[in-house]
Amino acid sequence: MQLLAVFILVFPCYGTRTSQASCNQLDRNSLLSIYNGVSTSSPLNWSVSIDCCSWEGVSCAYNGRVSRLWLNSRGLEGKISISITNLSHLRQLSLAHNQLSGHLPERLFLSLNRLEMIDLSYNSLSGQLQASGDHLPVFIKTVDLSSNNFEGIVHSLFLQPARNLISFNVSNNSFYGQLPSVICNFSASIILLDFSLNHFNGSIPFGFGTCSNLRVLRAGFNSIMGSLPGNFFDLSTLQEISFPGNKISGPLSNGIVNLTSLKVLELYANELIGPIPHEVGKLSNLEYLLLHMNYLNGTLPLSLMNCTRLTKLNFGVNSLSGELSGIDFSNFLRLRTIDLGTNLFNGSFPLSIASCPSLTAIRLSTNQLTGEIQPEIQSLQSLSFFSIANNSLTNITGAIRILSGCKNLGVLLLSKNFRHESLSNEGNLVGSDGFPNLMVLALGRCQLNGKIPIWLAKLGKLEVLDLSENAFTGPIPNWLGVLPNLFYLDLSNNLLSGQLSAQVLGLPRLVRKQMADEVHYSYIELSLFVKPYNLSSLQYNKLSSLPPAIYLNGNHLSGNIPVEIGQLKFIHNLDLSDNQLSGIIPDSISYLTNLERLNLSENQFSGEIPSSLKNLHFLSSFSVANNNLQGPIPTGGQFDTFSDASFLGNPGLCGQPLGRPCTDLRKTTAALSPADKESLETKVIFWLTFGIGFGISFSVSFVTVGLSSRMFPPGSCCRRIFYQL
Repeated sequence: MQLLAVFILVFPCYGTRTSQASCNQLDRNSLLSIYNGVSTSSPLNWSVSIDCCSWEGVSCAYNGRVSRLWLNSRGLEGKISISITNLSHLRQLSLAHNQLSGHLPERLFLSLNRLEMIDLSYNSLSGQLQASGDHLPVFIKTVDLSSNNFEGIVHSLFLQPARNLISFNVSNNSFYGQLPSVICNFSASIILLDFSLNHFNGSIPFGFGTCSNLRVLRAGFNSIMGSLPGNFFDLSTLQEISFPGNKISGPLSNGIVNLTSLKVLELYANELIGPIPHEVGKLSNLEYLLLHMNYLNGTLPLSLMNCTRLTKLNFGVNSLSGELSGIDFSNFLRLRTIDLGTNLFNGSFPLSIASCPSLTAIRLSTNQLTGEIQPEIQSLQSLSFFSIANNSLTNITGAIRILSGCKNLGVLLLSKNFRHESLSNEGNLVGSDGFPNLMVLALGRCQLNGKIPIWLAKLGKLEVLDLSENAFTGPIPNWLGVLPNLFYLDLSNNLLSGQLSAQVLGLPRLVRKQMADEVHYSYIELSLFVKPYNLSSLQYNKLSSLPPAIYLNGNHLSGNIPVEIGQLKFIHNLDLSDNQLSGIIPDSISYLTNLERLNLSENQFSGEIPSSLKNLHFLSSFSVANNNLQGPIPTGGQFDTFSDASFLGNPGLCGQPLGRPCTDLRKTTAALSPADKESLETKVIFWLTFGIGFGISFSVSFVTVGLSSRMFPPGSCCRRIFYQL
């Protein structure tokens, strides 16, 4: 906000005129050339019958020369015309948030030598900055070229004339080389430097220590190595240091506590080691302290509690230790999110956290916490995210009863606790007003026993339910199929039995398009982690990023798959493997046109694989291994991409993936009973008569194009809530 105030003072509006000077003819023609060189979905009112100084987005000085061109967010598409270099009196230029492409016009900055501000951010512009000897004009104060496709080195010659530069932002491009700290030698006025999301490498230059007025320095997500230079810690004006996602190593220097103006310290996802500086409490103006995903160790410094202005505190994924219950967090009256997950903390849940009235998100997962959830947590009425998974908590019934009183709770991750306890099936465990906003509930990997509790039916806003890897028994309750917002259900690896009912397969969010389109975009304060098949961790900040899925694998389900399964038209992942299901694979599965993963392996299915399944053009993973299937494997579509592993353990199957020609009945039927042999021979003769190559005519390239054009949600292969992070 302070920087914004500075820029407003620096860049007054140049559009006010008291003289009668009309628009300069050269400027008028140049503007028309610029406009005619691009296309736009929202035409401008640039009529030749109107003075160009009155055109939309155009302002002129007293002499009629164009001094300001402001066409951001106008849907402009195309290249910037060379005619723009004729606007030699231009002081402010903004073409941000358009679809402009190509290189900048030759000698753009040399021609616009009165320019004080330029914003070309959020386009697709490319090329190098110093092409044809171009360099910044002497009067320039603000340069924003962020979120484009620029590349190359930021040369000192390009920066050298800019003696009045205040803000320089080239983030989210493809620049490389060492960070250009020489900019501090040319301008003593620099306040903001942003080099984030590029390919800069090498160490952090000492030259930044000479930027005596620098307030914001960002260079996150590059390949920067080494440690913070010692002269950094003399920059008394510095308010933000942001270097996440690099290779910064070594201990965090105690000198950092000298930066008493610091509000934001972001050094997460680096290679820092050692303890947190014990005098970190001197940074009393800190609002964001994000040091997660490093190799920090030791205990939390007591002086940290003096940082009373903190709103976000994240030390997750380190090796910090100590007893959390002995730390007093009650001074953090402004704290909104705290993440101490994936460390070595022990003790019980720290009750003093309940004295932080602004808290909306808490993650304490993957530590060594013991004891029970205490009623004091109900005082956190703004709490929307709570993860204490993968600890050693006890008394799940008490935890559910207490946490149901947190009325704003949207995400509750309790997995890998309460081992071998019974989850109460009492309908009144959760009152009629309990968990009114709960969207995500994870109770997996607890080895809980008993039935799936009836009180879950009251959670009308529930979207994600994970009860995997427990010891629940009995049938899958039909009321699960009518939860109006549920789109991610994981009941895998339990002891559930009985038949798969049509009611369970009626989840409205997966059946009706109107419901499927009602994506919930509410922000989750701390990332929700999901465990993909490759065991790497992906994170999501929106529930809409989770794949619509049903996982019922690893149970004792029996009987046929109901034909009603075909109504789950918006499901992406379906896993029914490792059960006792039998009968034929219903043809109605081919109606699941959004399906990406289908696993029916380790069951007792018989008959043929429906040839209609080849029409599932987004299917990337498929398995029917270890069943009693027979006949030819369908060809065409995605079936041409599946390996033999998808079909092994079915002696009656034949086709190319198995290297077993369907014409060789002797090999095909060797392991079958006489009755099955007779049935199979009849089917094979049928296929031979009408042409076994029927499905091959489908073009693989067509499916490939279809796959490449589809926007898969990130982590569409993902399985379940990830407990370790």
